[in-house]
Amino acid sequence: MRAEILFEARDSVGESVIWSGAEEALYWVDIGGKRIHRLEVASRRHDAWATPDFPTSIGMRKDGGFIVGLCQSVCFWRPGEAFETFAVPEPHLPDNRLNEGRVAPDGSFWVSSMQNNLNADGSPRDMDRQSGALYRIAPSGKIEQLTPNDYGITNTMGWTRDGYFLFADTLANEIYRFTYDRAANSLSDRRTIVKDFARGLPDGSCLDADDHLWNCRVVGGSAVAQFDKGGALLQLVELPVSWPTSCTFGGADLKTLFVTSARFTMTPDHLAAHPQEGSLLAVEGAGRGIPEPKFG
Repeated sequence: MRAEILFEARDSVGESVIWSGAEEALYWVDIGGKRIHRLEVASRRHDAWATPDFPTSIGMRKDGGFIVGLCQSVCFWRPGEAFETFAVPEPHLPDNRLNEGRVAPDGSFWVSSMQNNLNADGSPRDMDRQSGALYRIAPSGKIEQLTPNDYGITNTMGWTRDGYFLFADTLANEIYRFTYDRAANSLSDRRTIVKDFARGLPDGSCLDADDHLWNCRVVGGSAVAQFDKGGALLQLVELPVSWPTSCTFGGADLKTLFVTSARFTMTPDHLAAHPQEGSLLAVEGAGRGIPEPKFG
C-alpha cells in the first residue's frame, strides 16, 4: 500500500475532507489559510473560496450546498455565495473555537469545540486549559451538548453500525468509544480504546465499510493507523507528510483513501526541505468506505 501526493495544496491546516460522489470531487478546509477547497479527482480541476473566518469543518446538505463550521458559528454556504449563520454552540465561551465537525448518519451535524489555539493571522496561540465539548445540531437548529467541556483538542467522529461513537482528544493522545443511544441522542459509558500510541497524536478519522477506524497521526506521526472498534491496531500506512490531519474514502467504489495534511508550526527550513507538507494524498488498497451522510 503506497500513498501518493494528489494535490500540493500547501495547507496551513487541511481538515475535514469529504467526497461528493455526485460531483466526483473532494471538498476540504484549510483552517489557517481561511479557504475551502474543491478538487475534481479525474481532471485535477481545483477551485478555492476564501472564508470570512477560520473554517474548521464542512459537510454536505440534502438540499444542496454545505454546512460549515467557522470559528464560533455553524453556517450554510454555497460556493461563491455568502455564509448564512445557522447555529452558535458556545456563545458564552468566546475564547473557545469550533474544531471537528461531521454530518451524522441521522442527518444531524455534530461539532466539537476547544480553546482557541490560533491568533488572528493563523499563527499558533498558547493553550492553558481543557475546555472543549461535543454538540449535536439538529436540522431544526436545536443544539444539544453531549459532553462536558473537559477536552483539550477535540478530534475524530465516527458512528459504528452497532451503536458506538468514536471520538479523540489530540492533547491526551487518546481515542474513546462511547455507547450512543440514537433515540435519546445521548452518549454514555466512555471507554479509552487507544492510549499513548507511539506514532504522533490522533487527529481526524473516518470509518470504513467494516467499521474500522482510520486515524490520522498528526504532530510527526507521518501515518494513518487502522484500528478496530476495540482499539487494536490492524495496520499502519506510512505517508510522505509528517502531519496528516483528516481522511475519507472516495473515488470509484469508495476504494481510495484521501488524506489531508498540515504545515502548522513548521519552520521555513523544514518546509524548504519538505515542500510536500500540507498536501492532499491518495492511498490505494486501504479498503472501502461508505457514502458520506448529508445534513437535513
